Amino acid sequence: MNDEKAAATKGHVLVVEDEEIVRQLLVGLLREEGYSVDGVATGEEALKVLDRELYDLVLLDLNLPGMHGMNVLAAAPALQTDAQFIVMTAFGSVDNAVEAMKLGAYDYVSKPFRTEELLLTLDRAAHEAELRREVAQLRRHAENGVRAKIVGRAPAMERMFDMVERVAPTRATVLITGDTGTGKELVARAIHEISDRARKPFVAINCSALPETLLESELFGHMKGSFTGAIANKRGLFEEAQGGTLLLDEISTIPPAIQVKLLRVLQDRKVQRVGGSQPIAVDFRLLAATNVDLGEEVRAGRFREDLYYRLNVFPIRVPSLRERRSDIPLLANYFRLRFAQEIGVEPPEISPETLERMVDYPWPGNVRELENYIERAVIMYTGARTIPFDPPLQNGEHSERDLVQQAKRERWDLARLEREYILEVLHDAAGHRGHAAEILGIDRRTLYRKLKQYQEEGVYQGDILEPV
Repeated sequence: MNDEKAAATKGHVLVVEDEEIVRQLLVGLLREEGYSVDGVATGEEALKVLDRELYDLVLLDLNLPGMHGMNVLAAAPALQTDAQFIVMTAFGSVDNAVEAMKLGAYDYVSKPFRTEELLLTLDRAAHEAELRREVAQLRRHAENGVRAKIVGRAPAMERMFDMVERVAPTRATVLITGDTGTGKELVARAIHEISDRARKPFVAINCSALPETLLESELFGHMKGSFTGAIANKRGLFEEAQGGTLLLDEISTIPPAIQVKLLRVLQDRKVQRVGGSQPIAVDFRLLAATNVDLGEEVRAGRFREDLYYRLNVFPIRVPSLRERRSDIPLLANYFRLRFAQEIGVEPPEISPETLERMVDYPWPGNVRELENYIERAVIMYTGARTIPFDPPLQNGEHSERDLVQQAKRERWDLARLEREYILEVLHDAAGHRGHAAEILGIDRRTLYRKLKQYQEEGVYQGDILEPV
């Protein structure tokens, strides 16, 4: 059979077997059956090949010289998205095979194996791999894909969406980083909801919100009577997330003692409740989130290095709003329509000039700050035609801003400089129009006309009284 045709129909297989005779036998057999096959002798070689090639199936001997097959299996998710692993183990070593399947292997075959059994297992695994790809592709293009769950079109967001779609179908642990308010939990939920675990629980916990003793009980569970107040057995969050996804938010705040227990759970996929003696097998996909540099925490001795490398298998950084300013109008209008619908009012408009002011503002609180501002504005200005924007003062910023320097820096035109100065003087005059007009050197009717114009432009929403 032609190898190119075979690759198109049967798939691409990597055989990892240290015994040359057995490896050659398997490579020849699978090629005759229509597979495209490569063979390597060690775990180290396997990881190198997996890093540069895409495979549908990996036939992996567990008892390898040097790097053990289990280590290859554990490291593979960071390199390969959808390959199905079938492990080969010595007859009677069922325990090893079971542990391998807990790490994500599709199935196992015992040596010496029967040809019919091996080929049947490979065919089933290839079919499963094809189904997974189809499902992942449908999810990526479906209405409930990641782009429908998170608002954004900026290039930085498109790169992040691509990362989410690549990692979601895998078992890889994901470390989500980004400034406060960027939407790290939204990203975690999107990973879960377009993964194969979407029908299972998504469990999230903010690790900074609980003291050490309560955090330990929440994560690992406890047995009745293990401490004061433990009146019944309690399942921990690892058990609650069985078959699904667990998000550990603010992971940098986990105390050292719990870091040790967490590392063991990640290594063994078993959890032991506080006060319990029997380990409980758990199947979960771990996502972690933080707004600090975990690498710096490791260097400072506040976070375990081995745990950091266990978590940082597939890092995803959520861009700040300053890195995606082109998304601010899109987000502002999305929140405006959403909150208006929630409270049952007609959504006020946001003028182009107001959107321009929003784009210029630095948004230190990121998307959360923008969301909160729009929600308040929709409530405050219900019935108004437009939503204004008065940027809140930043830390260390004085209310008497140097408008000329800001105008030069941001290249304002003369009309905007005049408007900003008039509104600043009115603010300093506590809204007293007569006093403001006197400072400005204009009459009250002129000030009225200016304020009326600014209200129509959506940049002023104070009361305007017709001068007499």
